[in-house]
Amino acid sequence: MFALDRLRALHALATHRSVAGAAVALHLTPSAVSQQLAKLEREAGAALTEPAGRGVRLTPAGRVLAEHAADILARVAAARLDLDRLRDEVVGELRIGAIPTSVHALAPPTLARLRAAHPDLRVALADGEAEETLPAVLAGDLDLAVVENWEGLPAPVPAGTSRARLCEDVIDLVLPAGHRLAGPGPVALGEVDDLDWVADGGDTRAQAWLLQTLRSLGLEPRVTCRVRGFGMHLELVAGVGVAALVPRLARPPLPAGVAVAITEPVLRRSIDAVWRTDRGTPAVHAAVAAFTAVAAERDAAREAAQASQASGASTTSASKQV
Repeated sequence: MFALDRLRALHALATHRSVAGAAVALHLTPSAVSQQLAKLEREAGAALTEPAGRGVRLTPAGRVLAEHAADILARVAAARLDLDRLRDEVVGELRIGAIPTSVHALAPPTLARLRAAHPDLRVALADGEAEETLPAVLAGDLDLAVVENWEGLPAPVPAGTSRARLCEDVIDLVLPAGHRLAGPGPVALGEVDDLDWVADGGDTRAQAWLLQTLRSLGLEPRVTCRVRGFGMHLELVAGVGVAALVPRLARPPLPAGVAVAITEPVLRRSIDAVWRTDRGTPAVHAAVAAFTAVAAERDAAREAAQASQASGASTTSASKQV
């Protein structure tokens, strides 16, 4: 192994063609440069310089090693530059693990925004539950995790991490369109005692939250369907006649045969971004800001649509009265 300081001394000698010139370039004494070259010769096991008049010149072995030294020092300089850019600029690779909800609803516009604003940033995205992504963040395999916090069952964010709230999300009750409680609501969940339920598949916090929530309201839910994906939950409500609790952020277009109602009490969850505190790079903070902005724009668009629908309904009602 060749020490970088000794390779710098050899490179400087090859560039300036004298020990004195190398010493000036390296801000060393000629004696210090000669010592570095002598140590490098012992490491190389070959003579690197030979006398030339009052000075020295490189031997064939010295010229070969000097060429490699130039390449090595250039690579080291490029590495330092890249590391400095990582500290100061939004560059490099950013690895994100996110719950499927945010992958479907938030990730596409967020990644598009990051690509437009930071073309030197490469984003790798994979979906996964908090139980998978948070250990990966701690291990350094992911740079950022997007996780969900259900009321009473928040994501188990470990020590050594930082978090930022991206958005809040309301969870609605979805019923078959012909059910006695179908309508805009509010519907007391304790009254939904005549339907089976669909829950998230696998041993997830989403499934545990649904069971915990319904039991806290005096129901012992009959869960007959356990499947991943809220889109499939909606299809099962329409096709099988079960009930579901579906977050608005995760809700795709409604199929025919379902009705959505707000609950009493209103059910909520929150979406957080989590990263290792000692790896809060500009790229991580840029991604958090982009996720937050996309979520806010989505909320604003939903509120505008709801206001427009309410205004249309009011106008229709007034025209009927006239």
